[in-house]
Amino acid sequence: MNKDISFLLKKYAEKYETADFLLQDPSCFMHQVSGNTNKEVTAFIASCLSYGNRKQFMSKIQILLDYANNDMHTWIKEGCYKEHFKEGDNNCFYRLYNNYMMRKLFDALNRLLNEYGSIGDFINNNASDGLSAIKAITDFSAKSEIKTIIPQNTSSACKRICMFLRWMVRDSSPVDLGIWNKFIDKRTLIIPLDTHVLQEAHKLKLINSKTASMSVAIKLTEKLKEIFPEDPLKGDFALFGYGVNH
Repeated sequence: MNKDISFLLKKYAEKYETADFLLQDPSCFMHQVSGNTNKEVTAFIASCLSYGNRKQFMSKIQILLDYANNDMHTWIKEGCYKEHFKEGDNNCFYRLYNNYMMRKLFDALNRLLNEYGSIGDFINNNASDGLSAIKAITDFSAKSEIKTIIPQNTSSACKRICMFLRWMVRDSSPVDLGIWNKFIDKRTLIIPLDTHVLQEAHKLKLINSKTASMSVAIKLTEKLKEIFPEDPLKGDFALFGYGVNH
């Protein structure tokens, strides 16, 4: 690893992984609610909606929190969402997601929460590291027929799943919660890879590929481990900072 690049990325990681990062990021919502099981569900729903126009998806996440009176766990586990999301309602909720798709997502989460008690317990029972946690979530999607919202396998980069896992697993962070750090090691997490991250990593010659996939995400994570061996996803903040400044 080039020493200049290593120094630069360490500097940006330090600068951008701060509480101020939350101000314009969907991770802010999980910090606004109480209780770990509630934080998990809030974060999961926020990650599912985090694509496209930031202002628009942030407002949609807030609408759901308002419906749930800031208790997404109870709202979904007890089926209260059915008041707002009816079967067969094809009116648009956000971009590619209509109200019926959201209903199917909530129905699937309702079953999961009633079987396991929490998303954390589901992951703890079905995964032992970052990649198997991604697979557990994509398998859950495949069985629940919610493929439009959550990928059904790990062939794509699964960016939003990786982002959700970063939120849940990384500890000692003003942004990430770290509430799953006892059963998922943060050293096994995989970088949330989207077009922007890919472009910045390509500029820095960390990777050669210009196409996002799980294999590329893993390769980039391995490069970030050379800089942040104990916590490779510090590199997520570092690449964000690099993009802001270059």
